[in-house]
Amino acid sequence: MSVQVLPFLKALPRRIFNWYLRLPRTAKLLLWAWVAFEIALITTIFAIGPARVAQFLYDKAEALADSRYGWLVVGVVLACISFPPLAGHTTVTGLCGYAWGIKGFYIAAPASLIGASIAFVVLRLCFQQRLQGFVKRNEKWQALESVIAAKGLGLIILIRMSPFPPWVYSNVLFASISSVKLWQFAIATCFVFPKIFMQVYIGSLLAVLSDGEQRKHMDTQLKIINGVLLGGGIAIAIVASWVIYTSVQKHIRTLPGIPPAVDELAAEALEESEDAPLLSNAEHV
Repeated sequence: MSVQVLPFLKALPRRIFNWYLRLPRTAKLLLWAWVAFEIALITTIFAIGPARVAQFLYDKAEALADSRYGWLVVGVVLACISFPPLAGHTTVTGLCGYAWGIKGFYIAAPASLIGASIAFVVLRLCFQQRLQGFVKRNEKWQALESVIAAKGLGLIILIRMSPFPPWVYSNVLFASISSVKLWQFAIATCFVFPKIFMQVYIGSLLAVLSDGEQRKHMDTQLKIINGVLLGGGIAIAIVASWVIYTSVQKHIRTLPGIPPAVDELAAEALEESEDAPLLSNAEHV
């Protein structure tokens, strides 16, 4: 596995830079706004004090969980961030765990499924002409469509489980592929639930460590166990994401019954998912 990891890591900075260059202007602005927000947030945390900030966030999360319609607000937010160019799905699913504990999964999973399905239908209905024109001019996209049409639900599930493209880009990707049906997309999205559960679980562990009152009643051993579980959960999520992504790429490039040239074009189209017809700049249409 280490032989495969090294080339992947070496190529990662170049791929990230190329991915950034291909982003639409609005997405680039939003990305830089997100970076500025993160820098401001980290600066604020260190200025005020991590313990005080953690306690403040925990208290607000508790208030959200205790409010009558808190679950509905979070559910609507999850649905909204299923549309481009919005982002933050992982953060909000983590918030579900932070505020409601493991029970937050029952908010995060259905809201993610409903939001993604609505985004799929709206994007496809609103941009059908743009989609058809793009596919006719793009050889890689034609290859991806033909491969998915040939292999069906199993391949759709594998691609949906992959961390790349991310949540909102994945929604757009499948809405852009005319051979993917809504029911297939919905079933494939259900296979993302284990990842959502992991994000909720990590959020719930973080909440326990954020509350000063709960920390007072923890001995050193219990604090270490919670810290290890939190770090282990994050590590497992990262490793699982990498394994799934590399497996999907390898699987697409070696599909039986599909010409190797078509397989390669399909894999490249998937890697360049930000060039999907519903995401690319208007001047490219």
